Amino acid sequence: MSLDKNSRAAEIDAQIIDVLRHRVGKDERAAKPHDWYTATVLTLRDAIIDRWMESTRKTYAESGKRVYYLSLEFLIGRLLRDALSNMGLTRDMELALREHGFDLSALEDLEPDAALGNGGLGRLAACFMESLASLDIPAYGYGIRYVNGMFRQRIDDGWQVELPETWLSHGNPWEFDRRESAYIIGFGGEVVEKADGVEWRPAEKVEASAVDTPVVGWRGKRVNTLRLWTAHAFDPLRLDAFNAGDHFGALAEQVRADSLVRVLYPADSTPAGQELRLRQEYFFTSASIQDIVRRHVQYNGDIRTLPEKAAIQLNDTHPAVAVAELMRLMVDVHGLEFNEAWEVTKATVGYTNHTLLPEALESWPLPLFERLLPRHMQIVYAINSRVLREARKAGLDDAAISAISLIDEGGERRVRMANLAFSGAHSVNGVAALHTELMKTTVFSDLHKLYPARINNKTNGVTPRRWLQQCNPGLTSVLKDAIGDCFLDDAEKLSDLNALADDPALGERIAEVKRTNKIALAKHVKELMGIRLDPDALFDVQIKRIHEYKRQLLNLIETVALYDQIRSHPERDWVPRVKIFGGKAASSYHNAKLIIKLANDIARRVNSDPSVGGLLKVVFVPNYNVSLAEKIIPAADLSEQISTAGMEASGTGNMKFALNGALTIGTLDGANIEIKDRVGDANIEIFGLTAQEVEDKRANGYNPREVIESSRELQQAIAAIATGVFSPDDPQRYAGLMGGIYDHDWFMVAADFDAYHAAQRNIDRRWEQQPSWRASAIRNIANVGWFSSDRTIGEYARDIWGVRDRA
Repeated sequence: MSLDKNSRAAEIDAQIIDVLRHRVGKDERAAKPHDWYTATVLTLRDAIIDRWMESTRKTYAESGKRVYYLSLEFLIGRLLRDALSNMGLTRDMELALREHGFDLSALEDLEPDAALGNGGLGRLAACFMESLASLDIPAYGYGIRYVNGMFRQRIDDGWQVELPETWLSHGNPWEFDRRESAYIIGFGGEVVEKADGVEWRPAEKVEASAVDTPVVGWRGKRVNTLRLWTAHAFDPLRLDAFNAGDHFGALAEQVRADSLVRVLYPADSTPAGQELRLRQEYFFTSASIQDIVRRHVQYNGDIRTLPEKAAIQLNDTHPAVAVAELMRLMVDVHGLEFNEAWEVTKATVGYTNHTLLPEALESWPLPLFERLLPRHMQIVYAINSRVLREARKAGLDDAAISAISLIDEGGERRVRMANLAFSGAHSVNGVAALHTELMKTTVFSDLHKLYPARINNKTNGVTPRRWLQQCNPGLTSVLKDAIGDCFLDDAEKLSDLNALADDPALGERIAEVKRTNKIALAKHVKELMGIRLDPDALFDVQIKRIHEYKRQLLNLIETVALYDQIRSHPERDWVPRVKIFGGKAASSYHNAKLIIKLANDIARRVNSDPSVGGLLKVVFVPNYNVSLAEKIIPAADLSEQISTAGMEASGTGNMKFALNGALTIGTLDGANIEIKDRVGDANIEIFGLTAQEVEDKRANGYNPREVIESSRELQQAIAAIATGVFSPDDPQRYAGLMGGIYDHDWFMVAADFDAYHAAQRNIDRRWEQQPSWRASAIRNIANVGWFSSDRTIGEYARDIWGVRDRA
């Protein structure tokens, strides 16, 4: 096929060849696939740059307010397909590349996943950045340009092995160095008095310099900026030391700077690890706040007007030191009085809390914090003094005042970063209705009493561009045929499907797309792991960070019980199942890594047992990331959202699965509650204790041993795991893990097992009634458009940031 010389595809073809020759330096006859990939990105990038500059000029011309989103993670995934789709150039690029014998999807697969995040927190930040651009809201995202980021996971003999993720080894064609945007970041030293105040004189300094990536909104409406910081030593090579023979010592300062941007979430189980984590958080936060203040003063003059032009949103507790850093700049650099600076800070900053887990709320040993950030420690004490006086004036008792304090005086004195973020923000939001209510009654109950108007809810969402249109084009095409294409611009228009939910023809078409996606996933698993999957089986999926509260262990124990039942009762008509797991365990989280090993041990035994035939397969897919999620989610029939009630803040995987026509099996936790309300009780499988019931059990002497001994299936499954049935090479491997369920069962695995097991058998019965299952799948798709990140960002814009939504 020859391209019409006047077509857009022909123009793109000519641009690709020009880029290939003059910027990649390759003749098209000698170019390799990676050269064509780079030329494709650079050609698209040129088109994006024009929109990017236009967006920036528009913001300055309107003198509008910007949103600044600070996050330690941005799990952006691959960008080529996303940007092509949002720019409306996918078809033209496909035609242009086909002229040269290349398939666009094959080139897209050459792009590495950016190792800038771990799980839901980072993926949410990426969805929010895309929605900000799609809603034409000026915004910067701020984070760290990790060289290796979250580790690459390999499974060796069932064990997780952490390897460096080398996503930048061949460069990154999407990014732009902004060497003019560089800031000095200090650590340590002392604070000295001056005639007009105080001065912090750091003992150590590094330079933070910006690297920008364009973020394209839907239909190219706006292009915003993801600004990531990289670190440089001021003296990267001490030549005198090098020439004296100290070759390693000569590079010490650069190595120290490199450590700030090398790895996401370095293990903090040692004092050195804790220090590096705090250094990282301050490094990126300080650079971001300095950049925000510099831009505001340059274009608006008076720092006092900052809240009118800037909304700073802290994505979880990691950037909480922004409160103290903004205060330091206003007081020490711009000369504001403390009280005035405090009001400006609170009016500018918003804080999103993502967890009720105490260990994730972050606190730092006071000596470490004071040694690294002495001026900030003074500011924290001054803020604390104000807050505690307000609490005393409000009539709060000593216990409440102790809980509110920014300094934890119990045992080792620590700086409470969540309390700092709460105190220094005008808005503190949860990310699902239940989570927000629990914030008021648990971790922030006393701060809520002091500031009762501050907590609000903003239920999370996901971008339907990536998580429907791009990852599931077959389903998108069917939906367009059924209800038109209005849902491409407004995901809530998917509700038009409700009128067609019982249409057998539509159900059949959607089922055909699902089976095609399952065949593609089965092919991937076969190539990757050598395991054959039956696409006609029920694909039962749990992919998320490995953590005990997310209860992969509950799923695995029930899998063992199901395995036992299939072997014991071969005469029954069992529904064939494929249990798919994926996720990474934190490097220092022993039990999470043991759960991964258990999943692989169970898989090895079950998959090789001829007595279960094709009725049960178990797969742990290694190195779970965004690209893998884009393969798995469209192929899933059942979405496992089974966290202990009251412990999952929201979840966004639950939304992605439902949007792609999977039914949810889950507890009344996080956003599951709101999904249930949207899709209807008949179209979701809810089981288990409520958050209040979990709390009551913990408070009233819950005895898991009694529960286990009263449940034959549970007792047998736990005994099989504990005694080495699945680990004959080490029979005691899981004795401690199972003993923890007997002894305390903090995550209510035993308490919820029977209800979960019954719910799974109900899923079997529902699966056997395929017309009804398909209708439920359609109703899930139809009613989860509300969980679009566009809706979430619109609420932030209206209720927290005070910026104009121009969608």
